[in-house]
Amino acid sequence: MIDLREVRDDLEKVRASQQARGLDPATADELRDADEARRTALSAFESLRAEQKQAGQAVKKASPEERPALLERAKELAGEVKAAEAAAAQAEVDLREAHAAVHNVVLDGVPAGGEDDFVELEKVGQIPRLGFTPKDHDEIGEALGVFDLARGAKVSGSRFYFLTGIGAQLELALVNMAMAQAASYGFTPIIAPALVRPDAMEGTGFLGAHADEVYHLEADDLYLVGTSEVALAGFHSGEIIDLSAGPTRYAGFSSCFRREAGSYGKDTKGVFRVHWFDKVEMFTYCKPEDAAAEHRRLLEWEKEFLGKLELPFRVIDVAAGDLGSSAARKFDCEVWFPSQQRYRELTSTSNCTTYQARRLGIRYRDENGKPQIAATLNGTLCAVTRTIAALLDAHQQADGSVRIPEALRPFLGGIEEISAK
Repeated sequence: MIDLREVRDDLEKVRASQQARGLDPATADELRDADEARRTALSAFESLRAEQKQAGQAVKKASPEERPALLERAKELAGEVKAAEAAAAQAEVDLREAHAAVHNVVLDGVPAGGEDDFVELEKVGQIPRLGFTPKDHDEIGEALGVFDLARGAKVSGSRFYFLTGIGAQLELALVNMAMAQAASYGFTPIIAPALVRPDAMEGTGFLGAHADEVYHLEADDLYLVGTSEVALAGFHSGEIIDLSAGPTRYAGFSSCFRREAGSYGKDTKGVFRVHWFDKVEMFTYCKPEDAAAEHRRLLEWEKEFLGKLELPFRVIDVAAGDLGSSAARKFDCEVWFPSQQRYRELTSTSNCTTYQARRLGIRYRDENGKPQIAATLNGTLCAVTRTIAALLDAHQQADGSVRIPEALRPFLGGIEEISAK
């Protein structure tokens, strides 16, 4: 949730942010009104409760002649206090609802608009000229025994798969390579749970506009995460963490689950858009003033990993209307798929400023020892199935084999290519 001081001090900025996201700017006014109503209701309740305490003391000290009138007033006050308490509680509920409707305030420079209004920041690597008609990654993967889609659908339904043989080895190699890089930059490796409680899911902003993407286990009231960002954000919920030496960084591995609601008929082939996949996610806690620089660092680490995999890609600044509710800015790295003759998203990194940490109660102590709300950031280092799809597509060869990038070979026991033999 955003800092209510932003609504009180600069309502127009919040309105403009909502509008840039394609949301109703009036939600900012509604939040301001709900904030004022809640403060008024709370003030009235506290005033009446103080009067009630004074009346109680007055009854004790009153003479027999004064006592009946004072007791009658005390009785009236008890009713008024009860009503004021209920009004304050309802105002709190109304404020929470209005607060949830206002997404994180986008940072200066974020392009306005929707999915197609991104700004391209740079291109990295040369688009390969293959000299032959490239095949889709699903055809290559099936032919080389990287995955089995038919049996995945038989066992679990559409958009599921088995990684088989070299495919299973590829997953383990990519995860180990990603974890090794993250650890070299001071990230603490974590194997994160894939099931979380509602407060973790809500706190990270995945139960609002994204609720239809989430799998919910009603009998246990647990959610399957779509990214280990959720578990990593909840890792320090309700805590005061030490940021005196700089950002605290984690690299989380988990299985991820997404319903892919609204994507009917989209990317139905292969393993690019699936219901379950494994991922290595970078997650950072830092001071708010350090968040922008940390965001750029996360992007550079993503670019480094894609460079090691020898994948040509571009970096885009995602438009406000395509941001999640928690993100104030997001950069995507999109890899070139020769078979599709276009760039496809492979990684992303988001600066969530204090939005998630405020919901989850994550703080640090400033130089005066006073608790302050921390900032959180996240960045995908390796979404395994999409990365496998990109490797098959980008490194395919005329004879049907796939070349393994040099940096990945040590994690695959020295294998240089995948071939049918």
